[in-house]
Formats: sequence, structure tokens, C-alpha cells
Amino acid sequence: MPPIVRRATGMGADGSANGFRLPRPGVTDVRPSPPPGTAAEELLSEDALLDLSLDLAGHDVADTLAALDGELIGLAKVKQRVREIAALLLIDRARRRFGLEASRPTMHMSFTGGPGTGKTTVALRMAQMLHALGYIRKPKVHTVTRDDLVGQFIGHTAPKTKEAIAKAAGGVLFIDEAYYLFRPENERDYGQEVIEILLQEMENERASLVVIFAGYPDRMDRFFSANPGLSSRVAHHLEFSDYTHAELLGIAELMVAEQNFRFDAAAHAAFAQYLTVRMRRPRFSNARSVRNAIDRCRLRQAARLVAAARPLSRDDLITLCDRDVFGSSVFAEPEPEVLASPCRTD
Repeated sequence: MPPIVRRATGMGADGSANGFRLPRPGVTDVRPSPPPGTAAEELLSEDALLDLSLDLAGHDVADTLAALDGELIGLAKVKQRVREIAALLLIDRARRRFGLEASRPTMHMSFTGGPGTGKTTVALRMAQMLHALGYIRKPKVHTVTRDDLVGQFIGHTAPKTKEAIAKAAGGVLFIDEAYYLFRPENERDYGQEVIEILLQEMENERASLVVIFAGYPDRMDRFFSANPGLSSRVAHHLEFSDYTHAELLGIAELMVAEQNFRFDAAAHAAFAQYLTVRMRRPRFSNARSVRNAIDRCRLRQAARLVAAARPLSRDDLITLCDRDVFGSSVFAEPEPEVLASPCRTD
């Protein structure tokens, strides 16, 4: 990938970075600096033509987007926004080749959605994409929660927050359940101190840090409405909708295949019925609940095969039957149509 030229901002007369600077454990300066001897790219003439398909970063982005499509079913609006962000940064790279300087696009984000809707997976792919396009130095995501940032006593919060930012430097800081940072009912809560530090970092360290806030939609709305300065610094709000029944069944099929198992026809129908029942139950967590259900199906399959006390074929070892599904506690009071057919045991 050709070197990327960035315009230096916020520099003092002596060439040192000014603005808000946090002392961080083991980190003296997290701003990107070009390798010794790296020359700036030659500017193109005004009448030149630039073929975006020749940008190697664009190929890396295409691979990342393809991986995202392969990993996550549905989420059409999220994937569309990711593609738009990729296009923005590709065009920004092209503009720099012609000397068309502009303000650095802000990449701080908010991911709102229920549990198990793919927020962490998208964050990981986003980091890879931003790295490929030269926006961040490292394709890494450092995930934290309130407990990693907020201290228990005076003077404890700032060091914890600085340490988390230092670990994320050059990459993405992913704050899960971010709304727990704001507790207005507790005047002595230190979460507001974290928010104040983040506000300064997000504005002054955009060259070295991308922050993603994640959480449930209703709570995140209240979180941002109570912190207008924070909301104004978040340019991209991505909404992760709950999966439909058909999408969850497709996710189950992918997960089963990835683990070298398969549903037989009866098990496939049984799992579809399981989803119908489970989606109405409390604490349903989309793809996370699907993964847990498949793990329990494997437990019941293993117990069934061991109890059979006979030689096992490869087909036996990879096949999940309807009995493995109907053993779930969601069928504790089965209706006649959910009674499992006997699996082969001889």
C-alpha cells in the first residue's frame, strides 16, 4: 500500500503536539509518525485520471466486506453504512493525491442493538477496514466496560481510563454497554469523569483513536441526549436490528456447518420450531442464543451416542437429529406435534 500523507494539526512552535495530552502507562506519544526516509506521494496533475481499482487498500477493503457478508446474515442497513464509510475514506485518499486537503473524516461511532446482533463482529471488521485505508495504525479492537474505566474512589478513575486508552491507541476502543458510564442519580459517581476524558481524547486524538460506543437502543438514546458534547462527536450511528426467524435459522445452519455438524431433515424442522418458541421467551439474545442452543444440542447428541454403546460412523458423529433439539427445556410441556421421533440407536 502506498504511503499516506497526513497534514499535521495542532502543532506548537517547537514542532511538538499541543492540545490535550494524557500521560499514559508506557506510552510517550501515540501520534502516527512516518518511517524514516518515507517520501510523500507525488501529487497528480489537475488533468490526471486516478483508477480506484489500482488502490491496493481498496482490495483489502473488498476482502473485509466480503468476510463481513460471510460472517453475518442480514443487517443490510449496517452493511450499507460500512460500505459508505469505506467509500468515503477511499475518495478521501484519492483527493489527497490531487492535493485536495480537507478535514479528516470523523470515525467515532455508536452501535445500538440488542444482544447477539453482531456489534462486536462489525467492530472487528471495521478496525480492519480503517487500518487498510490508513485511518488507524493497527487493526485491533480493545473492548472495555464501565468496570474497566470507572474507579472506586477519588483519583482512581483517570489512571484506569488512561490505561484503557493506551491499550487502544492506534486502533479502536469499543465501549460495551456505554450507558452505564452515566448515572445521574448518583452524585458521587465517577462515570462523568470518564466521559470528560473521552470527550477531549475523541476531539484531539482523532489521528490515533477511534471510539465505538455500544449498547441497547433505548438506553443509548438517553445516554447521548444527556451528553450533547459526546453526541456531537459521534458521526456514525449504526442500528443493529433483531434478526428475523428466517435469519436466525440461517445463522444456525452456518454455525452448525462451521463446527462440522449438520441437521438432518427432522432436526432442521425441530430447530425452526425451537426458535419460534424461544424467541417468545425472556432474555432471548439473537445469534448468541442460537449458539448456546446448538452447544446444548451437541451435548444431547454426545449423551445419546455414548448411551447407544455401539460402533459409530462418521455420519453418526456429525448428525444432529430432532431428539437432540427437542430435549431442550423450552419443550418442557410439549404439544403433540413436537414429540420427537426416535433417533437411530442400533
